[in-house]
Parts: sequence; C-alpha cells; structure tokens
Amino acid sequence: MRVLITGAGGFVGVHLAAHLDRYAPQTQLFGTTLFPAERVHPAVEENHLIDLKDYAKVQALLAHCRPEAIYHLAAQAFVPRSFEDPWETLENNIRAQLNIIQACLELNLQPRILIVSSAEIYGEVSPTQLPMGEDTEIGPTNPYSVSKVAQDMLGLQYYLSHDLPIMRARPFNHIGPGQNSRFVAPAFAMQIARIEEGEQEAVIYVGNLAAKRDFTDVRDIVRAYRMIIKSGQPGGAYNVASGLAYSIQQLLDILLSLSDSDIEARVDPARLRPVDVPEIRGDASKLRRDTGWQPTFTFEQTLKDVLADCRQRIRQP
Repeated sequence: MRVLITGAGGFVGVHLAAHLDRYAPQTQLFGTTLFPAERVHPAVEENHLIDLKDYAKVQALLAHCRPEAIYHLAAQAFVPRSFEDPWETLENNIRAQLNIIQACLELNLQPRILIVSSAEIYGEVSPTQLPMGEDTEIGPTNPYSVSKVAQDMLGLQYYLSHDLPIMRARPFNHIGPGQNSRFVAPAFAMQIARIEEGEQEAVIYVGNLAAKRDFTDVRDIVRAYRMIIKSGQPGGAYNVASGLAYSIQQLLDILLSLSDSDIEARVDPARLRPVDVPEIRGDASKLRRDTGWQPTFTFEQTLKDVLADCRQRIRQP
C-alpha cells in the first residue's frame, strides 16, 4: 500500500512511521515536512519538503505518489501560539487540508484519508457532560480549536458531497517520548533533567496545575490512527482517548517522584492560558467498537519514558 504521511517529521508523524514500519511492513511510505531541519523515520522512503498551502506543489506531490491512504497530521498544534497569531493557525490548518482534498478530486484519487481534528473542539463542558462523546456539542475556546472545527467539518462535507472516504480522529492530549518541550509533560521533564545535571536551579516553573486532561500515549494514538484507516467508517468521527483524567498536579507529582532531586514548583504567569478548560475526558467507545482499539500504556509508564527521553536529550553533546 502506498501511504502519505503529512507532517512526517513531527512528534506524531515520526511515531506513526515507526508504527507502520513494524505493523504494516508492506507499506510504501511517503512523507512531507515543512522545514529542512525536520527528521523523518528511516521507514519513510521518500520525504518531500513542501508547504502544503501551495496547491500546485500539493497536486504535483499527489500525482507523483498516488497514495492509497493519507494520514493528514501536518498542522500548527500549539494552542498558545494560536492566540499570538490566529490567522497563521487558521490559514495553515485549513488551507493545507483543502489543498489535499481538492488535489485528490482533480486527480481522481480515492485514498482513505484520516483527518486529525482535536478534542479541543468540544471546549468547556459541564461535569454532567463528561466523558465527551462524538455527539458532544462543539464549543471551541481558542483559535486552534476553531481551525480544528473547520478541518473536521470540511472532512465530513467532502465525504457527503463527493463520497471521499474521509475519517476524522479527535484525539485528546498526547504524551510520549520525543514531544516538543512546549507541551506540559516534556516541559516539566526537561526542567527536571536540567536540574539533575546542574544546569538549572532546583525550581520548576508551572502554569495551571488544577486543569485535568485525558492523556493518551502517542504510541497508542498512532495505533488508533492505523486502525481507523483500516476499519473506520468513512464520514465517521472517532474520539481517541483513555477515558481517564489526570490533573497537571498529578502529572507533576509523578515526574517529581521519579527524581531524587529536591525540586520546588513555582507558578509562571506566562504559562497560563487566557482560557483554560477545567476538565477534558473522552469516551472512545465508538473507536473500540469499530476497530477493537484499546490503550496499552499506563500513565505512569508513559511519564517514565518521557523523563528518560528528556534525560537523554539533555545529556547528548
């Protein structure tokens, strides 16, 4: 099978390529990256440096690789950045997807396409609405989630209007080895690793520790993506979630328990969001029913792996 992964050099893209290399060995992998410095997994046979906002280049790429499946991961995914430059996030996330869909139509391609939306589209819900199902009312609270609503609905629209076999994943919070340190788990873990190496005072700077999130290991998430491509219903939306919510305080406490250093936590106002949803927890029963997916990594094991990865990154010359 010929498979295209957009955003192949990103956190999820690298894990997805590794997963497909192991569990779908007959796959011929093509990838896209935006920046020359991004590294892709060796299983990606051809990687193309391309701005997906450029329609002509997207069309040429799809005409070349003629994929039978597309995992569309490429996006601006950092919520605080979407507040700083809303249009950058909206243009990047919406235009890139439209170009891929329109190129498929023009080239008469019918690949199974996975659009990666986000649980952020649900916004703030009352405790009585938890866990969130796919029928939970949409209520975006930041420009990033607005872009993901647009991606999600465009995927549905082109399935309904052109019968493209598009499926929509709505992942809840990802964590795992290799994640950018802008995100909460590696942000804490990198600070712990620096403290252990004597590169930082024994203080961790934190944001809102009360917020509760549904964390899923990225290695479980990419397995869900493969299973959706294989067995998901075209037009369908699928939450990818553990069904458990942990506070950021719990996450921090587990990471601190894995270190012998005596570390103080201090609130950094710059790490607080203008709007922060108190609790996010998802219902992935539809995904389990249609594909048989179940998470396999415990929260504690994932955090051990995150900290081990950050320690290795700090120690590398």
